[in-house]
Amino acid sequence: MEYSFSLGWLFGGMAIAIAGGLIVIFYKQIADNLVNGVSSYDKVKLFGTITVVVGLICMANIHTFVLGLIVNLLFGR
Repeated sequence: MEYSFSLGWLFGGMAIAIAGGLIVIFYKQIADNLVNGVSSYDKVKLFGTITVVVGLICMANIHTFVLGLIVNLLFGR
């Protein structure tokens, strides 16, 4: 697989990472208003952290490599 830089994925990944960062920053308000409250604070922070990591992977344009590895592990091509 050949790596190629993409400006679109850079800005898309940046938007995903920023959205995840905002989830991590405002996790209490999000958990209180959208989920079950105090019992789900850690779940909301975990979701935000995973979103930031996915955004960084998309920014580096290596998401197709990661998805290819997962598919190879699951289906054994």
